[in-house]
Amino acid sequence: MIKPLGDRVLVEASAKEEKTASGIVLPDTAKEKPQEGTIIAVGAGALNKDGERIALEVKEGDRVLFSKYAGTEIKYEGKEYLIMKESDIHAIVG
Repeated sequence: MIKPLGDRVLVEASAKEEKTASGIVLPDTAKEKPQEGTIIAVGAGALNKDGERIALEVKEGDRVLFSKYAGTEIKYEGKEYLIMKESDIHAIVG
């Protein structure tokens, strides 16, 4: 499994919309990048200037909203994930 470092998290993005509300099928080039996903793994947290670990506010299993172009896309064992800094996450859903 992938273990993020520092204040980074591993996110599985929600599925992209395949159709519009009126039923038009969207090609891959017209789909918007998802901005919601589930935290799969979290790092240990960043270190402050005194060398103390700062715990992350998010945890595994949280549904989150994040910046549109946040993170680095990776593929691992056939699944697509994003690795991003916790600061790219705007909110926990639900």
